[in-house]
Amino acid sequence: MLHHHHHHQSLLLLFLAVGLIAGIDGLGIDFSDNNAAYMLGSVALAVILFDSGFGTPIKAFKMAALPAMTLASVGVLITSGLFGVVASLLLHFSWVEGLLLGAIVASTDAAAVFFLLRIGGINIRDQITSTLEVESGTNDPMAIFLTVMLVELIAAGKGISGIDLSALLSFFEEMGIGLVAGLVGGWLIVAAANRFDQDRGLAPILVLALALLVFSITGALHGSGFLAVYVAGLVAGNRQIQSKLAIKRFQEGMTWLAQIVMFVMLGLLATPSQFHSIAFPAVILGLFLVFVARPLAVWLCLLPFDFAQKEITFVAWVGLRGAVSILLSILPILSGLKTGQDIFNITFIVVLVSLVVQGWTIKPVARRLGLLIPKQTGEVDRLEVDLPRAAHHELVSYRVIHDSPVLKGARIPRWATPSLIIRDGRSMRYQYAGRLGENDLVYIFVNPTYIHLLDRLFASRAELDPDDEEFFGTFAISPHRPATELDAAYGPGLLAKTEKSMTVGELIASRLGGRVDYA
Repeated sequence: MLHHHHHHQSLLLLFLAVGLIAGIDGLGIDFSDNNAAYMLGSVALAVILFDSGFGTPIKAFKMAALPAMTLASVGVLITSGLFGVVASLLLHFSWVEGLLLGAIVASTDAAAVFFLLRIGGINIRDQITSTLEVESGTNDPMAIFLTVMLVELIAAGKGISGIDLSALLSFFEEMGIGLVAGLVGGWLIVAAANRFDQDRGLAPILVLALALLVFSITGALHGSGFLAVYVAGLVAGNRQIQSKLAIKRFQEGMTWLAQIVMFVMLGLLATPSQFHSIAFPAVILGLFLVFVARPLAVWLCLLPFDFAQKEITFVAWVGLRGAVSILLSILPILSGLKTGQDIFNITFIVVLVSLVVQGWTIKPVARRLGLLIPKQTGEVDRLEVDLPRAAHHELVSYRVIHDSPVLKGARIPRWATPSLIIRDGRSMRYQYAGRLGENDLVYIFVNPTYIHLLDRLFASRAELDPDDEEFFGTFAISPHRPATELDAAYGPGLLAKTEKSMTVGELIASRLGGRVDYA
């Protein structure tokens, strides 16, 4: 997972290029079915949004919800407004057409932002990462709503004055239904996945199929299907769900596939030979979006929150536009607007500018702004194994790598149960293995919430203090000290007469019973 990072954005460009080369100006595949493209693209986007919700831990969501939602709602409006004004000046569009173009490019690409932050090896304060991820998950529904509304206005021949109360009401209705459907859908997905005992290999497919069902039913109820599927992912990903690892791996593959399908298909749709007429204004608009519209919108949205200036700059810079924008630019063509094809071509170039300018520079920019935090731990060689029906246990295998605390003799804590060592191809019980050697494989049963702590034992370059709070609890009490010390520290009357002579360990055993564990 850690190795193929820097090239994600170049991969996306590669797939766009594959589409362009195979398309009508290249190898001559004449794919011009906008309707099919929009349908397929929507389904692909639903897959991506479900996965990005599924991968967001609830504490990240809570931490980032307010700034991210502000960016996703107010931010999208400001971006499209600024962009719209400049677009209508540069392109001789009417105001409302300019605004439509703004709405189309206003949303950041969930999958691109995710891959960059998760796999890109960019280690930044959690709140910034979470804000960016939640923003890109929630701003698609917003941009889609705006685009659909403006397309309908223009198709009906109305100007901006056509935006009235009913439009606002329909917005709240769509988002409300989407939210409720997402919460219910997520809950149902977990319930169904946990009941499903037939063939475990099918569980991930079942989950994804149900997610797409949530998407389509919400759409039929006139709710925002994209919001629903994101929320459903958020709910499902944060509940105990069987074979979660298998589901995660499957989703990761499906998200890549969805991205590839989307980009190749959109590349096929585009006709580069038409680009020359609008190339110049489009590139200028792309640069305006990257350097002016997005930073201004982000700055205005994040002012009330506690972000440092350089962090705001970084959030502004990670405004990657991607397949979503190109997908939305099919809508004007579908509704038969006369500027439809122009809007599609301009969007295509704006997205290319964004992917090239921002995609390639994210890590250097983070470094220049001094936002990269050194990782607490070095590399870890870990593999998780899914256990059937185990609620609180996972089997994790680690390879002992050099420079790791374990190799230097750190004990494996008692809340983890090491069961098996594989050394030079032979397997042995942990008790008989003696000291761990480099390249040993260790299989450990552990509660999944503690895996990140174990990582520190098996990571290179990690230092473990004996008074490491996260590892050994907030303060340590030795079980061999006399219990009277507790009495002195926490006020007299804590101990009964008979307990005064005991050690702390005996005291706790006599009061609580059970067996003593080190923690």
